Amino acid sequence: MPQTLMADKAAFDVDKIREDFPILSQTVRGKPLVYLDNAATTQKPRRVIERVRRFDTEEYGTVRRGAYRLCEHATQLFEDSRQKVADFLGAGNKKEIVFTSGTTQAINLVAYSFGRRFVYAGDEIIISNIEHHANTVPWQVLCEERGARLKVIPVNDAGELILEEYEKLLSDRTRLVAVNHVSNALGTVNPVREITEKAHAAGARVLIDGAQSTPHMKVDVREIGCDFYTFSGHKMYAPSGVGGVFGKMELWQEMPPYVTGGDMIMKVTLEKTTYAPPPARFEAGTPAITQVIGLGEAIDYLNGIGMDRISQYEKSLLEYGSRVLGAIDGLRIIGTAHDKAALISFALDVAHPHDVVTLLDQDGIAVRGGHHCAQPTMVRFGVPATSRASMAFYNKPEELDALAESLQKVIKLFS
Repeated sequence: MPQTLMADKAAFDVDKIREDFPILSQTVRGKPLVYLDNAATTQKPRRVIERVRRFDTEEYGTVRRGAYRLCEHATQLFEDSRQKVADFLGAGNKKEIVFTSGTTQAINLVAYSFGRRFVYAGDEIIISNIEHHANTVPWQVLCEERGARLKVIPVNDAGELILEEYEKLLSDRTRLVAVNHVSNALGTVNPVREITEKAHAAGARVLIDGAQSTPHMKVDVREIGCDFYTFSGHKMYAPSGVGGVFGKMELWQEMPPYVTGGDMIMKVTLEKTTYAPPPARFEAGTPAITQVIGLGEAIDYLNGIGMDRISQYEKSLLEYGSRVLGAIDGLRIIGTAHDKAALISFALDVAHPHDVVTLLDQDGIAVRGGHHCAQPTMVRFGVPATSRASMAFYNKPEELDALAESLQKVIKLFS
């Protein structure tokens, strides 16, 4: 292990952090678990698990609707989590945060509600060639329904957006630009502030898919300048089934509701319904109360470590893993952008990614194999699928050594 990485490891004390995650101490098929599928979902620290348990066993009540103590307390905890999210994302107003089940629902909310209000026949929406399906399909559907046109920012061979081509796509008919902050298939970190500035100069709004960025780096939506920013709790050490979207209040106030029902109303008569102001307008029904409170606890945990420290440590893991895997004959790394998150997609000359994943599992190593819900990206790079090792701050360089050793066994088996 390089001396610099050893120094980073000692400063970060990853062994102590791993003690916070009960699942990491288990064995799989007699081997220590090496969990490298963090882009799909992250493991939960003990304090999040315990906070969820404590709320469900001692404090549970529904929110907003009751005047008794349990409901009042649960509502306060729920809204405290909203404030934590707002602070975590650098939002100026907690009412600009709308809770959803995750990034997928958040993007669909914006596509439906923003689209109904602002997108018409002949208008244009821009996405990139390295988007998750969740940031592709909703815009395709919207364009089909509204008679709008979908344009795509191309990428170079390293997996970086070609900004000169992006500028050519912008026009006075562009209504929205929707791109990810970090590619889930390649790890590319996109220049979202520059993308946003160029879109705004053309009169367009901007949505940033932050599913892969919020766990790995400090995010400031006011600095980025975007109009919407989405996130998923289960990718940032919180329970599944919760996430949300930051949106500028000026837009929320003009957008119609996405789902209707209880809590999103001011007054209902048999003749007419008056909607509540944001964020309630977009949070119909009983929300994922327990999960939202767990999300707030996860944010407290991340803040306690420090997002800058997390980012620095994960960068050292990426650099080390790229060297170790890049030295393997017959392995090709897909996605070599200058600015990357801690994610390495790769293809072996001799084995399909699904076979690679199955064989690595025999050594207790968990990676992802497939198109990663990014089929257009796979087409762009001429592969049907990739294997993907995605790291978190609880991973150790020794685990990347174990991955490399196991991959060598796979290559030998198929050669």
